[in-house]
Amino acid sequence: MSIETVEVTGGTAARTRTGPFLSLVKALGRGWLRDRSQVFFTLLLPLMFMVLLASVFGSTDDAASRLIVVGDAQVFADAEPGDFAISEQSDLETALDAMRDGDADAVVVVEGSGAGTVVRIYPSATSATAGSIAEEKITSYVNGQNLEILSLVAGEEPPLITEVEAADGGSLKPIQYLAPGILAWGIAISGVFGAAGTIVDWKRDKLLRRLRLTPASVRTFLGAKVSVMLAVALGQTAVFLAVAALGFGLELSAWTWFAAPLVLLGTLAFLAIGVVIGGIAQTSPAAAGLSNLVTMPMAFVSGAFYPLALSPEWVQWISYASPMRYLNEALQSVVVYGEPPSAVLPQIGFLAAFAAVVALFSWKTFKFDEL
Repeated sequence: MSIETVEVTGGTAARTRTGPFLSLVKALGRGWLRDRSQVFFTLLLPLMFMVLLASVFGSTDDAASRLIVVGDAQVFADAEPGDFAISEQSDLETALDAMRDGDADAVVVVEGSGAGTVVRIYPSATSATAGSIAEEKITSYVNGQNLEILSLVAGEEPPLITEVEAADGGSLKPIQYLAPGILAWGIAISGVFGAAGTIVDWKRDKLLRRLRLTPASVRTFLGAKVSVMLAVALGQTAVFLAVAALGFGLELSAWTWFAAPLVLLGTLAFLAIGVVIGGIAQTSPAAAGLSNLVTMPMAFVSGAFYPLALSPEWVQWISYASPMRYLNEALQSVVVYGEPPSAVLPQIGFLAAFAAVVALFSWKTFKFDEL
């Protein structure tokens, strides 16, 4: 009889402890979903960046270069299918006008025939990237044709032959660095803005003082708030990877599931930064401004929008102090390259140490009497 009584009492106590926590998680979660500005800046804005940049940078990678040929288009008869989309025009000025209107990536004028034929290239200035790619393709094709003709005339193999083989799974497609990079940026926005804005609101409303008059403890409330933000980060990750995979062909590796603990650790690091900013700022605009001042430069020096290897050396040196760099690298390693968790232990170690140090700093410097 006494054993049954103890079991019932223990179960009631457990429900008493977890009841307020789960209720707060549900309430705070519904509040987050109803806050359109949070949903936009946390989820939709980074997603828009990823879709836009992946569409822009990925649109010219595998597409055929559009050429308007003035003269004998048979010069390109031996080109590989898919290299060029060729249309013919008899007048140079008409062809150039069409290119300026965005109808072509380059205009090619073929002068003469046989030996000494001149292939004059007018790359597009309207779309400089596509024009540059078209120029490189045409030059490579012409050089290849010249080498083949010279080899046939000489009756022997050329002295030098170039062979290109893919390393690390081939060249990096835009979505392969944009998805992890902008996801890391989105996690930073969620953590920094969420913590900073929340703390400023708490200071304004004296929320924790009011909480002391309710059955829910301050610790329970803080735990529920952090739990909601961690759940939001997991939701961000799922949406980003789904859009990248289904919309842009990102191939997810077998270790993609490990992105979840990486994102949770990264969120804690950025939450710590947000707490520091929230302790400094006195108003919501000030918190938003300081958060932008941290997250935007951090995104550019951490390789969120383009491969970090393309940055100047001094930018790469600065990036070593950025937690976003390590989150970006770790996500790219496990999601894109399929490396196991053991390969990202240095990044995990930095994120954990960064979160601990900044959290300790915020704890020591935060003015709790303002809450």
